[in-house]
Amino acid sequence: QGNMAFTGKYEFESDENYDEFVKKIGLPSDKVEKGKNCKIVTEVVQNGNDFTWTQHVPGGHTTTNSFTIDKEADMETMGGKKFKATVKMEGGKLVAEFPNYRHTVEICGGKLVEISTCSDVVYKRTSKKIA
Repeated sequence: QGNMAFTGKYEFESDENYDEFVKKIGLPSDKVEKGKNCKIVTEVVQNGNDFTWTQHVPGGHTTTNSFTIDKEADMETMGGKKFKATVKMEGGKLVAEFPNYRHTVEICGGKLVEISTCSDVVYKRTSKKIA
């Protein structure tokens, strides 16, 4: 794994179990529809253990989180909830415990693969590299 393995710009390609997952974490229904097949662009800048992670939602909403591996950071979910989390690196994957789910991210075949797990529901989002 290269040091800059995550750096790049990725566009939403596909997801699995979106409906079940957002219901499970209690996302309001207006937000559920908005997020469905949403062409989110994720921009990642990695500098060693420091990351800036920006998600651009069509229509102008942008969420940016900056964090350092193994250090607690202030984060915000796409739904606007603020929380503290410590992102860890486990075997080339980024792992974060969100308030009600576990989130992992890895680069797989040049794609950004995000997996969120809330009890028995596993939500997978795949984004293709565009820059």
